[in-house]
Amino acid sequence: MRSNVSIEGAGLRGEARRHGDDAAESPWLGWLARAGLVARGVVYLIIGVLALKLALGDGGKATNQQGALKTIADGSFGKLLLILMAIGLGGYALWRLLRAAMGHGAEQRDSGSDRVAALASGIAYAILCVTAVKILADARTGSGTPKEATGGVLGWSGGTAIVAIAGIVLIGVALYQAYKGLAKKFCEDAKTGEMSESVRKGYTALGVFGHVARAVVFALVGYGLIKAAIDYDPDKAVGLDGALRELAHASYGPALLGLVAAGLVGFAAYSIADARYRKV
Repeated sequence: MRSNVSIEGAGLRGEARRHGDDAAESPWLGWLARAGLVARGVVYLIIGVLALKLALGDGGKATNQQGALKTIADGSFGKLLLILMAIGLGGYALWRLLRAAMGHGAEQRDSGSDRVAALASGIAYAILCVTAVKILADARTGSGTPKEATGGVLGWSGGTAIVAIAGIVLIGVALYQAYKGLAKKFCEDAKTGEMSESVRKGYTALGVFGHVARAVVFALVGYGLIKAAIDYDPDKAVGLDGALRELAHASYGPALLGLVAAGLVGFAAYSIADARYRKV
C-alpha cells in the first residue's frame, strides 16, 4: 500500500513538474516577460525624469514606483495605460516567479543565486502590479510610507534586528547591482550575438550606468533602515523617493542627483532594450 502511495505521489510530482516546465518554456510567458520589461522601463523612466527635473530646478519631484504609477494614471489615457502597465508588471512577476520555481526558461537555465534573485524580483513586481490594480480601483494602496512601516516594525519584539537585517539585505542587493553592472554580468542574460556592434556598445553602456545608479539608491535606502534601527528612529527610514531627496540635499546634491537620475533614465532605456534582447 505504501509503495503504491509513493508511486502515485511521485507520478503527481512528475506531472506537476512537466506542467511547470511547459509553462516556463511557453511562448506566451516569454511575451509577458518582454511586456513586463517594457513596463519596468516606463516606471524607471518616470522616476528618473522627475528626479532629473528636480535636480535642474525645473519643477520635478522625487518619487518612487508607486508615485510613477500614479503619474501614469493622472495623464492622458491614464486608465488604459495603467491597465497595460498592470498586465506587463503581472506578467513580469509571473515569469520571475516561475523562473525561481523551475530554474529555467525557454532560452536559458538559472543558477541557485539567479533563482533567489528571481524570487525576490517576482515578489516585488507582484506587489507593484497589485498597487497598479488598486490605483485603477481608486483604492488606497495600504502600503504606507517606509517611515510608517518601519515605525510599526520597531515596536515588535526583535523589531530593531528585523529592520537592520532588511537594511543589510538592501545594501547587499546594492552591491550585487553594482557588481552586475560593472562586471557587465547582465550581458550574459542577453542575446548579444544578435546585436550589431553599435547596438551592443550602447546596450552595455546603458546597462552599466543604470545598474550602478540603482545600486546607489538601494544603498541609501538600506543605510536609512540600518540608521533607523540603531537610533530606534523611524524618521531615519526612507524609500526610493526619500533616497533621491537626500541626494538633492547632500553636498553637490543637484549634481549627484542629476547623475543618479540620468542613470535611472539609462536603466529605463536598458530595460526597454532588454525587452528585445533578453533571453527568456
